[in-house]
Amino acid sequence: MNISILNGRLIDPANGIDDILNLHIQGQQILAIGTAPDGFEAQEAIDASGCIVCPGLVDISASLRDPGPGRIDLASETAATARGGITTLVCTPDTQPVIDTPAVIELIHRTARKLRRSRVLTAAALTRSLDGEQLADMAALQAAGAVALSNAGRPLANTLVERRALEYATTFGLTVILRPEDHHLHAGGCAHEGAVATRLGLPGIPSCAETVAVARDLALAEHTGARVHFHALSTAGATSQLRDAQKAKLPVSADVAAHQLHLTEMDIEDFNADCHISPPLRTLADREALRQAVADGTIAAICSDHQPHELDAKEAPFPETAPGISGLETLLALTLRLVDEGVLSLTEAIARVTCGPADLLGLPHGRLDTGSPADVCIFEPEAPWTLYRSTLRSEGRNTPFDGWEFEGQVTHTLFNGRVVYRRNAQAPK
Repeated sequence: MNISILNGRLIDPANGIDDILNLHIQGQQILAIGTAPDGFEAQEAIDASGCIVCPGLVDISASLRDPGPGRIDLASETAATARGGITTLVCTPDTQPVIDTPAVIELIHRTARKLRRSRVLTAAALTRSLDGEQLADMAALQAAGAVALSNAGRPLANTLVERRALEYATTFGLTVILRPEDHHLHAGGCAHEGAVATRLGLPGIPSCAETVAVARDLALAEHTGARVHFHALSTAGATSQLRDAQKAKLPVSADVAAHQLHLTEMDIEDFNADCHISPPLRTLADREALRQAVADGTIAAICSDHQPHELDAKEAPFPETAPGISGLETLLALTLRLVDEGVLSLTEAIARVTCGPADLLGLPHGRLDTGSPADVCIFEPEAPWTLYRSTLRSEGRNTPFDGWEFEGQVTHTLFNGRVVYRRNAQAPK
């Protein structure tokens, strides 16, 4: 189908575009921006007056739980990506079975292609079974389509194994995604080690659990020359270390989870299990440091860090609940809130969820280049809406933003030239 998106404010940070322009799509590709070519005839015209037209969002880290047990699967989670304006996402390797063989990668890619709602890419396991002991077959994983290597939320305790893994990954030009956390300093904690955790009697995770790990990882990155990406930074100390490393021209980067830019340790008051996450919510000073790092580009990507859980996972006492937030459907809204609060300009905010994350992994997405796949997000920036967990399309309803009021609502999501979400349309089966 040929589609014309008319009268919208087109913002494409990768190409420096911010203007009222029409966008024309032929089949699966972007045909032209501005005036339609001679002979082009659109079968559908989308009036985007009063809306922002931007590249489909790129989410650099999301756990999709598929393959795995339970109701959460690619069908439910890609329905959530479509509603959230996300057209490309990188799934973490902590599935069951773990993404440590080409067969699992092919299963995920084949299922996503059948669903046709978003481009699901895979970060394969850095070590077999994510056990932190034996290196995975990186050559075979890369050949099967892995775009990066990761040990998900399971930090590597053995420094020698990490060194060998970084050296091995470097030979294939693969980025290694690390969740920096010292396993021994974590010591079974469930909240930030500070006044709030002490008052609630919760075992704490000190900030140094992250900063010690970042220091180690930076030293190994410098020694091996590996391209290292830090996932879900949460502390001021870690952002400072990252900034210094980038000034020293080390090939290192980072992302931050959208919720870390809005919530703090104070939100776990009343033992709110929906705010039990890993890494934990930190102090107000940490949150402000993260915001500053996003604003100055030290952290070039905002991700959902999507961790969906079924209902019973959050119904135990706080320390026994599963950590994580279902974040696909709030990624854009939380990023746009940073614009309202003066942290980012609108163009900067869109860059942090489109070309920013794509560029970090060398992906050709998150931009509206002529001839590129027609992945487009259209949202009404001033449209008010309220999030209710009962209306989430993800089967993970674990969100601390239940009842929050937002501005900025997705009206259409197009993936490969196909409309996969329309506001007020019936949810996909």
